[in-house]
Amino acid sequence: MRDTGPDMSEKRNNGIKRIPCIVLRDLTILPNVIMHFDISEEISIKGVAKAMASSQEIIVTTSYDADKTDITNGDINRIGTLVNVKQVIKMPNRISRVMVEGLNRAEIVKFLPSKDYRRVEVRVYSREELNDVTPEQGEAMRREILQRFFEYISFFPRTGKTFRAQFLDITDVGDLMDAIIANVPVENKKKQHILECLKISARFEEECRILEEEMGVARIRSELSNKVNGRVEKDQKDYVLREQLRYIREELGDDNPETEADKYKKTLEKLDAPEEVKEHILKEIDRFMNIPSGSSESGVEQAYIETLLDMPWNRESVENKSLENAERILERDHYGLKKVKERMLEFLAVKNLTEKGQTPIILLVGPPGTGKTSIARSVAEALNRKYIRISLGGVRDEAEIRGHRKTYVGAMPGVIAKGLQHVKARNPLILLDEIDKISSEYHGATAAALLEVLDSEQNRYFRDHYIEVPLDLSDVLFIATANTTDTIPAPLLDRMETVEVSGYTENEKFHIAKEHLIGKQLKKNGLKKSNLRIADSAIKAMINSYTRESGVRSLERRIGEICRKTAKLIYSGEKSRVSVTEKNLEEYLGKIKYLPEDEAKKPETGVVRGLAWTSTGGVTLEIEVNAMPGKGAITLTGQLGDVMQESAKIAFTLVRSMTEKYGKDARYFKSHDFHLHIPEGAVPKDGPSAGITMTTALFSVATDSPVRGDIAMTGETDLRGNVLPIGGLKEKLLAAKNARMKTVLVPEKNKRDFSEISEEITEGMDIIYVSRIEEVLERALVKMPEEVKKKPGEAEKKQSGAAEGKRKSLDNKKRRA
Repeated sequence: MRDTGPDMSEKRNNGIKRIPCIVLRDLTILPNVIMHFDISEEISIKGVAKAMASSQEIIVTTSYDADKTDITNGDINRIGTLVNVKQVIKMPNRISRVMVEGLNRAEIVKFLPSKDYRRVEVRVYSREELNDVTPEQGEAMRREILQRFFEYISFFPRTGKTFRAQFLDITDVGDLMDAIIANVPVENKKKQHILECLKISARFEEECRILEEEMGVARIRSELSNKVNGRVEKDQKDYVLREQLRYIREELGDDNPETEADKYKKTLEKLDAPEEVKEHILKEIDRFMNIPSGSSESGVEQAYIETLLDMPWNRESVENKSLENAERILERDHYGLKKVKERMLEFLAVKNLTEKGQTPIILLVGPPGTGKTSIARSVAEALNRKYIRISLGGVRDEAEIRGHRKTYVGAMPGVIAKGLQHVKARNPLILLDEIDKISSEYHGATAAALLEVLDSEQNRYFRDHYIEVPLDLSDVLFIATANTTDTIPAPLLDRMETVEVSGYTENEKFHIAKEHLIGKQLKKNGLKKSNLRIADSAIKAMINSYTRESGVRSLERRIGEICRKTAKLIYSGEKSRVSVTEKNLEEYLGKIKYLPEDEAKKPETGVVRGLAWTSTGGVTLEIEVNAMPGKGAITLTGQLGDVMQESAKIAFTLVRSMTEKYGKDARYFKSHDFHLHIPEGAVPKDGPSAGITMTTALFSVATDSPVRGDIAMTGETDLRGNVLPIGGLKEKLLAAKNARMKTVLVPEKNKRDFSEISEEITEGMDIIYVSRIEEVLERALVKMPEEVKKKPGEAEKKQSGAAEGKRKSLDNKKRRA
């Protein structure tokens, strides 16, 4: 450290602060300069956080040895800069980018004890106590240092007038010298030396000496440029700057002439990439060499070049094309899902046969917890491809897909480019998870950005905003997952091949729990097979009484809960082995959460069991109808959607047209109000598939005919009484089976769907196909009401009475006229 003079020690009791200390490598921050730097050490991050929570002031200094990793108090320069923290940005890989403004020179008086961060006591020097010159001397120094600086930058013709003007506006000689040395590309030790020159006069002498040295180097560079241009041919102009730098370093006696730019060029020579990519990177390296090393732009350019060099332009994994291997891995990792496995193997066969860019893009649609994500992971393992999972749930910024332009502060590549950079291969399997939950509220439509990614005709030239060079995604295998296709935009859905992943049956859940989940949770909780035994009856009880889902996610949580309680018993020494049966299951999982539905409810009037599909699987709905004296209105409750309300109105009209022959004419409907309700009013419901259910319930009330309690139904109806096809049949049949329904009515036109439904689901249920509403009523009602025969001539009497009434009305109008 430079001698501060005898008068400095006398004033050390003034300007004392106790603040955090940040130690930087190869970067000196001077007063009145705004800069940003990156920190990754936990001790520095906590120090900045402490400062932000209080005065926002820290002291920034450097270490004597920039290459040393374990820095002690003795390695730290005592003279640093008191700065004000302006901004802190969280970057990837636990890096924080800090923007600061230099305030004053400061000296570390002593190091204070602190566990989390470096805390020091500093003496802050004000401008007045460092000013040892008169105003006339200060003005003379200002003019002299400006003249030398302008002479220095005259060797750089690209420097604009604006750059010069900003130094002319600085009137204080101390501030001017700090600003000049901050913008001169000299090594960090020289800048630290200027920082340690506390007095103005001493600082002036040292800075003049540094500027003279730099002007000498600039003159040599100018002379060298003329010499090199004379001996280098036109096709070797790319090596001019390298020759110049080598000559300058030889003159300075630099033992390590290799710079960051040289390292980048060596890496570029080894890089396996297209020629246009290499040319672009080389231009960026040349640009980086001309940027002052201390400027913020240098850091941005350096990060950009490193990202480009790190991308896997032509690097790819060696793919395993064996279908036998893929089938073995899918069977090992997943129980059931036969149709899904067949479709995946078909896709892999097509991919092996098609040319580049024709790989099918797969969309797995199904309820949560049915293994969509794990199937994608198994496919990646089967193909020997790298695996990237990108969660799109809640993503609403296009820049997360395409990246930010590198001109923005904290810019970074998008998730696609970042994933490729991470796995170091250009042909990974990318899983686009929860693609149905992307949002497009603002910052551009995320779905529109995905259109280019998932289009095989466009994605070979995918352009990330940060990378700027086209990326070839045609060798990437994309698999997307969704719970429903309703929220996926039509153009995006059109680019994907949909594969249905249906819910599991009770038997499938039992085998998955026994063969996969229990072993997984034992390992996760540190248990051995000998420590815990779960009986088959306990597994079935968990499935029926503690979970209500299409997948197995909740079932896995229940097994994990048993394993945790077992781990506690074994660790405490209370037991060495735990056996869980159906009888003692409540000791581990508490009271039963889901009571079994009544197997055979008594026949009731106006109550019909319907079947519905949701994004989490199939459910049963009880539709209730009551009739009461009124004026013919119909009330709908239970939070019904627009489509379901329209279905209720169609059902009401259909029932009114049908019931006249059963003795319920228009007078009955004009004198009665009807109330249709679907329980669980907090849950929104929509869709047309409850049409025949609502028609049956309304007909039951209108004719006072009870409905069987062991029957369930699904189907849309029209005004003519035709039963129309519906979707989600497998999930609805599973719901009917879990509710122990004996008979299920389904549309005749859905008969073709049963080829994809296993017998295990339909076993024990009587599936009846219906095409007309009359068939539904005959099956659902305990007894059809008897038709009322009209008396002969009754219709003619009504017609003649109506005609007589019209004639009388016309006669009355004529008399008034």
